[in-house]
Amino acid sequence: MASIVKAHPKLYVMDNGRMSMDKNWMIAMHNPATVENPTVPSVMVEFPIYTVLIDHPEGKILFDTSCNPNSMGASGRWAEVTQSTFPWQASEECYLHNRLEQLKVRPEDIKFVIASHLHLDHAGCLEMFTNATVIVHEDEFNGALQVYARNQKAGAYIWGDIDAWIKNNLQWRTIKRDEDGVLLAEGVKVLNFGSGHAWGMLGLQVSLPEKGNIILASDAIYTAESYGPPVKPPGIIYDSVGFVKTVERIRRLANETNSEIWFGHDANQFETFRKSTEGYYE
Repeated sequence: MASIVKAHPKLYVMDNGRMSMDKNWMIAMHNPATVENPTVPSVMVEFPIYTVLIDHPEGKILFDTSCNPNSMGASGRWAEVTQSTFPWQASEECYLHNRLEQLKVRPEDIKFVIASHLHLDHAGCLEMFTNATVIVHEDEFNGALQVYARNQKAGAYIWGDIDAWIKNNLQWRTIKRDEDGVLLAEGVKVLNFGSGHAWGMLGLQVSLPEKGNIILASDAIYTAESYGPPVKPPGIIYDSVGFVKTVERIRRLANETNSEIWFGHDANQFETFRKSTEGYYE
């Protein structure tokens, strides 16, 4: 009998710069005032923005798309208050299209793009992927389009980004509330995290022959501090009960499948990752 050859994908972690914000957005009420200390100062924290490319024999898969290169500045897509509250810093090398070019990958080579959610730092470059099937939670998609229809210019959903998605006629595939474990390729499946940090969150579970199992949690779990225990919800949240349920579900899944969890914006964890300029995981 002929032996079955297992798929041997390569996973690349692409560094797309740094964002800063008040830590209360990341960990809600992380340092509340008391009678003894009534004027607790706020603190700005810096954290990584990154995307993941899975170069799979069945087709290239991209998880999240970072910020749009035209986000910041006087003529940037982001509203002035958004730029001030969530400033993004990135060299041109960090722009997603340049990171892909370093790997000799063109946007048109991507088969699937998974949008974990449609916030400014995760969906900013979706417009580039006109050949791909863009996978997003249906509730998240509907919510973002409502922001667009209401002409809301400030906030985590960027009007200019959404406008570009529409004009570029992207090929959308929405994940419904009761869908889960959608298989994209051997060893790669979409996880439906439901509502929490945003209207609808998606993750990815990847099984690599050597590295093992990875759960890409995105902002379903910002950092190790968010993960706990105890679970610490962020200040940017749509459904606090859903957030906690999702974290505990990911914890169970990680234990059951012996998976490593990659958080959305953990600076310490990100330091340990092998970046695309250094190599890949397999």
